[in-house]
This record gives sequence, structure tokens and C-alpha cells, in this order.
Amino acid sequence: MKHLITFILLLVCINTLAQRYKKIHFRSVLIDTHNDIPSTAIEKGVSFDEDTRTKTHSDLNRMLQGGVDAQLFSIWCDGNKVNPYQWANREMDTVLAWTNRNPYKMMLALTANDMMKASRQNKLGVAFGVEGGHMIENDLNKLESLYKKGARYMTLTWNNSTDWATSAQDETTKGDSLKHKGLTDFGKTVVHKMNELGMLVDLSHVGEQTFWDAIRTSTKPVLVSHSCVYALCPHRRNLKDDQIKAIGENGGVIHLNFYSGFVDPEFEKRSDAFTAKHKSEMDSLLKVNPEPYFMQVFLFEKYPDEVKALRPPLSMLMDHLDYIVKMIGVDHVGIGSDFDGVNSLPQQLDDVTCYPVITKELLKRGYSKKDVRKILGGNFLRLLRENEVRQ
Repeated sequence: MKHLITFILLLVCINTLAQRYKKIHFRSVLIDTHNDIPSTAIEKGVSFDEDTRTKTHSDLNRMLQGGVDAQLFSIWCDGNKVNPYQWANREMDTVLAWTNRNPYKMMLALTANDMMKASRQNKLGVAFGVEGGHMIENDLNKLESLYKKGARYMTLTWNNSTDWATSAQDETTKGDSLKHKGLTDFGKTVVHKMNELGMLVDLSHVGEQTFWDAIRTSTKPVLVSHSCVYALCPHRRNLKDDQIKAIGENGGVIHLNFYSGFVDPEFEKRSDAFTAKHKSEMDSLLKVNPEPYFMQVFLFEKYPDEVKALRPPLSMLMDHLDYIVKMIGVDHVGIGSDFDGVNSLPQQLDDVTCYPVITKELLKRGYSKKDVRKILGGNFLRLLRENEVRQ
């Protein structure tokens, strides 16, 4: 009888925890700063407002099911794309078409107040993040045009450098062959223009010199839309301790990327072993498209059981969050998943319906309800407000 009572009490406690984390999750404002579904939808010929469960990480109904209140949709093309500004507008028009077709489920949300309104109305708030300064084609008028259309941040570089800013990839692989390193005078003008507009300066993807030039140039708190911690996973896309401290001092917010390769330092070794096993297919795919990312996506989708074994545990992602919080405080961390822009995610994070497990893990690690609300979206709302230009 004693064991039965203990078992019943345990079940009650488990059920209470389940109800508590779900209640907190769905009463919080959840804002994800980076999702690549616009480019992925175009590439795969699907629409966000359809059921795409077998093809993508994201669709409208699943995003609402996961409790997302506002999404910064990534506007992206690689550095080889002809007319990248035109491509950016195409992607933004695609998202706006989804929004216009679904007025009861989506709304344009370009301010912090708009995002709060979307949450109250149980709609998905829509805004954009331009992933790569090459998409403005060295033209401040095009930067302003993208802002007016709904872009609320711009990542100064993607993996490719621009004429005015160097990327993490180029700074670490090209070295002395670069024409310049960091921000040029025009690059600093771009940052000032973004500050003037109220457009968040995003420092994901940028090289270390660009990072330091930008954070010293910006007069407002900066964004890191989708990056993790270098000390836990030494990848060039992750932030070193001095960068994390500088973001804290600046008042900025680091939004964690869910990509396995930025979370787990051993993932790349496992991934390399996987591609070596399928080398003949890999070589054939690279002849069709020389961009390694597309080759990896194809192979990862073809061999799901093998890929599942590559994924790190969710706890490793949460360790990155804890690391930042311990270093600069809970006011400087958020979520920038990179759903539909990556080919591997930690266990339990299969798609956009899985955000509640983040809340569950935060509570298990001792974060308060107030802390959870900051991490899920409150910190981004504060950052956006501090960048907004008062009329």
C-alpha cells in the first residue's frame, strides 16, 4: 500500500509539472528570431499555409501549435545569387502573400506593440530578418526599402563577405588574402543608417573584426539572431567569451541556434563519417550543385535513421543557454532556432511544434516563470523597443 501511494504521488507530481510548463509556455510571448522557411518553401515548391509535415520543419498550423507568437522570417540567398535585392523582395512578397491569405491566423507585426497584439489575438506576428548584407547591393536606399517592407534586422554578412564587411567564414579561411578585414567606412555608414531607421544590427555570421567594429559603431543594442557559445562548441559561427561579455555590456541579446553543429563539438566528426560512408552519392550531388549544404540536406533526408543517431541531446543546447546566463545574465538570451535552415537538430526538437520542451527544460533547470518569459520573447521585445525610432 505504501508503494502504491508513493507511485500515485509521483504520477500526480509529473502531471502537475506537465500542466505547469504548458501553461507557462502558452501564456508567454514566444518570438523566434530566425526561421528559413521562405527560401526553403520556394526551393521545395511548398507553401507555409499548407500542411508540409513531411517536407519542412515549419508550417503555419504547426507554428501556432508550438506557441509561436511572432516569427522573424529569414530572407536569404547565397552570395552567388544574381540580383540578391530582387530575390529578397521575392521572398518577402511570398511571406506577405501567406499573411494576406490568412488574416485570421497571421498579421504583420513590425513593432514590439504589434507583436504583443498578435499574441493577444492568437495570431502569428510576421516580420523579416535579412540574412546577409549583400542583399542591399551596396545601396542605402535599398536598405531603407527593405526596412519599410518589414525587415527589422539585417545580418551584416552571411558566410560570404560584402565589399564593406567580412564574414566569419572568410576571416577564418582567407586570412591575409582579404582586401580588407572588418567594416569599411561604408560599412560603418550602413550600421549608422540601421540605427537611424530602427533596424537591428545582427552580428551572427560576421567575422571577429567585423563584430568588434560593428559593436563599437552601433549606438543601439545589437542582435545576435542565431548563434551559440564557442567555449562549448568551437565553431567559427559561435561567440567567444569576450564577444558574449561585450553583448551584455551593449545591452544586446544572443538568440540560440538549434543546429547540431553549433551545439555539439563532436557532431561534425559524426557528420563527416556519415558523408564519407555515402561519398559516391555526395560526389554526384556536388556535380549538380556545388554548395555542400544542399548535398547534405539531400543525404540527411534520404537516410533518416542514420541521421537520427547523429543528433546531440537537448541538454547540450540548454548548456549553451546556461553558459550565457551565468556570464551576462538572463536578460541577454533568446531563441533563434534556424528551423528549415539546418539539416540536423538536437533530440526532441523535431519541428516547430516542439518549442514547449524548451520551456519544460528551463523550469527543470530552476529558471523562474519570469526568467522563462524573458528568454522566450521578453528579451527580444525589450531589444526591439530600444531600437525603435520614436515618431
